[in-house]
Amino acid sequence: MHGLAIILYGISNIMQSNFLYFISIVHFSALGILSLYGTHRIWLLCCWFREKKKPDQAVPAFSPPAFPVVTVQLPLYNERFVAARLLDAAADLDWPEDRLEIQVLDDSTDDTRSIVDARATYWSARGKLITVLRRETRAGYKAGALANGLRLAGGKFIAIFDADFIPPRDFLRRTMPLFSAENIGMVQTRWGFVNAESSLLTRIQSLLLAPHFGIEHWVRFRRRLFFNFNGTAGVWRRAAISSAGGWQADTVTEDLDLSYRAQLAGWKFVYHDELTVPSELPITLAAFRGQQQRWAKGSIQTARKLLPGILAAPLPFAVKIEAMAHLLANAGWVAGALVTLTLYPTIVSRLGIGWHEMLRIDLPLFLTASGAIFLYFLTYAVAGTKKCQVPLTLPLLPVLAIGLAPSIAFSVLSGLCKRGGIFLRTPKYGITGRQRRPGLASLYRQRSPCQLLMNAALFCYTLLPVRFALEREAWAAIPFLLLFPLGFLTVTLFDAADLFRQASSRLCEEDSPS
Repeated sequence: MHGLAIILYGISNIMQSNFLYFISIVHFSALGILSLYGTHRIWLLCCWFREKKKPDQAVPAFSPPAFPVVTVQLPLYNERFVAARLLDAAADLDWPEDRLEIQVLDDSTDDTRSIVDARATYWSARGKLITVLRRETRAGYKAGALANGLRLAGGKFIAIFDADFIPPRDFLRRTMPLFSAENIGMVQTRWGFVNAESSLLTRIQSLLLAPHFGIEHWVRFRRRLFFNFNGTAGVWRRAAISSAGGWQADTVTEDLDLSYRAQLAGWKFVYHDELTVPSELPITLAAFRGQQQRWAKGSIQTARKLLPGILAAPLPFAVKIEAMAHLLANAGWVAGALVTLTLYPTIVSRLGIGWHEMLRIDLPLFLTASGAIFLYFLTYAVAGTKKCQVPLTLPLLPVLAIGLAPSIAFSVLSGLCKRGGIFLRTPKYGITGRQRRPGLASLYRQRSPCQLLMNAALFCYTLLPVRFALEREAWAAIPFLLLFPLGFLTVTLFDAADLFRQASSRLCEEDSPS
């Protein structure tokens, strides 16, 4: 019996050792993936600086022999707070009335329908060609609505605006000249944010999204690489949509999917950085997280669908590599989640090599990954904006990314396994500046108790490496290790605050007289 116990003990130690070895491999592989992502960010920065030294490409003068017919599509689903604003902005576009057709693609099931009907009637009485299209079901979600509208559209060019956007009056005057060449299939403009200063969360989002346009789109356009239509604030040549196979709903990012199919079909895209279209950022963490989950899931679905064809196509090598980096970028969320989950067992398994040796290996990898990404946003904040100042919210970017990584990673894995999915709308409230939420905001209730519990548990788990380092007086490692619990504490507090506001709103509604 004593001999058997020794054998079992030995087997147990071997299994434990092998398991920890496997965990370490997973940890460093994930860090390696993040390092590749960080290296790509640095490459984008280098390209950005090189391209900035070149002269800007002149926008053609607007002198059409005849104004083309443009169809403006406004896809809506339960947008009571912003529907009227959107219709008014679309009706005010500076374009000949007999050359402008407005389609309101209204799949709403709430009082948005009556708001849309009232504004459509108002503008129709003033000579605007405005049509409200409704479907019996939301089949295909936004892609289905756009396809249904395209079937009935009279324009050769299709401008698309989501519910939370406010197209400026001269939008068509400034985008249509860019279709001077017959092979131009789409023009994308920059997003602006009317509520960037509304809260800490919206300031972080503004900082996060600005380089996507100012660096990524700009570099890809200038270097003749593939880039994407962002689903709104852009204009398509109708022939480009049709020749690429039209709108399809087998991914939850129909805009990204169509963009790559159109460019594979030979169409060229233009990015107009000087034209900014105001929009509204999500004001709750649940809404922001849901938006990021859809984008992450859809990009991986698009990669599954199109990457084999892209790699097999007769395209320049640089176009293929950048397309792969673009479509697979959200795999970084999975890598980030794995780094978090494997950090503690990896530290325990490598204790024998000493903290100083760990820092010589781990710190360079961490700096190549997170440090490079941080440098990317810092550089754009300083050199890419007219303000040329470092936002105080910048240090919160890596913290928030750590806290969001596990939940977004689940969406990436879902995209690897499933096609399509439910298109969850992002609530919009018509907020500008520092305005408060409207009184009926609680009608758009977002459920985040499960996320709250998961992040609270991960907060406790990520305290273990900090405690481990404190017990061994590894002071140099503590600032790095504290980033992880701080990330989950941050998202937990955001979610708790949102749930508290929802509960308070419900109590106010119940107490108010009918």
